[in-house]
Amino acid sequence: MVKINLALQGGGAHGAFTWGVLDRILEEDDVEIAAISGTSAGALNGAALKAGWLKDGRQGARDNLDWLWSQVARLDDMATPKWMQAWLPTPAAISKSIEYSPIYMLGDTLGRMMSPYAWGPLYENPLTKIVDQFDFGRVCAQDGPELYVCATQVRSGKVRVFTGDRITTHSILASACLPTMFQAVEVEDPETGVVEAFWDGGYTGNPALFPLFKPQLPDDLVIVNINPLHRDTVPVMPNEIQNRINEISFNSSLLRELRAIEFVQRLIEDGSVKEGAMKKLRVHMIADDALMNNLSVATKLVPVPSIITRLKEAGRCAAGEFLLNHKADIGHRQSVDLVKMFG
Repeated sequence: MVKINLALQGGGAHGAFTWGVLDRILEEDDVEIAAISGTSAGALNGAALKAGWLKDGRQGARDNLDWLWSQVARLDDMATPKWMQAWLPTPAAISKSIEYSPIYMLGDTLGRMMSPYAWGPLYENPLTKIVDQFDFGRVCAQDGPELYVCATQVRSGKVRVFTGDRITTHSILASACLPTMFQAVEVEDPETGVVEAFWDGGYTGNPALFPLFKPQLPDDLVIVNINPLHRDTVPVMPNEIQNRINEISFNSSLLRELRAIEFVQRLIEDGSVKEGAMKKLRVHMIADDALMNNLSVATKLVPVPSIITRLKEAGRCAAGEFLLNHKADIGHRQSVDLVKMFG
């Protein structure tokens, strides 16, 4: 049995990629998930996995993730027949068609000009009715994988991590609260006990890695990355520029923590720190930057069923490739070259 920690990025509807990754990992009977840190869509995926796991093991976790994404896409059956997929537009074409549609452009413009508070009594967070259905008795249980949900405290700008009984509908909604779209979510600050306003955790921890540094947790950290770290072309159109700004912003906290991990690794390796004095993590990553480069913020915000289906399949393929090439590395060596990443 190999044990791993999972770090699940946020990224709106692109979190369906993580759904596929988890679905494939859960098929491996000899891989145990010890802890999960998630932000935004990563928090939803983590909560769904844990609740399902405690209800009916691995199959329960897979079933609960299927339920979650059927709710997001408003579909009873998420599977698109393979014969039909060849006739569907490419993800890039769908992304562009949404970005340049008059309705989306109008909504995007209004979102930059109007505050979500302007809606008054008409305001509603569409995720509420989904998250309210989570079995929080299981989500918050001490059994099963440890779960950590990241959000950003608005007034201080600091990262906050919710765990145990502090994980509620409100803390998960806070983790997924984009301030241009949703009103800040008020919930008790886990550090101070004072009710505070929170925004999306992606600004300060996408996801937060430090909760997974605990001595009792495994040394292998598997990051499911859904915001591309690299793009081959320089954005020139306004929507492309804004999209890349969002990606850089939402990756910055992750890169900062990875740099700190690499620094600790070097200290241990050159003898500056004694072995065992600090945790030496082994970092792994599952991603599909080629696919994500063909998508944009439009497909993050608009849950297109065909895109969600393809993201799930892409996640399953990426996880399968990772397990084929690097499952044997777990417990022995890391598969991400952090020195090259920051070189």
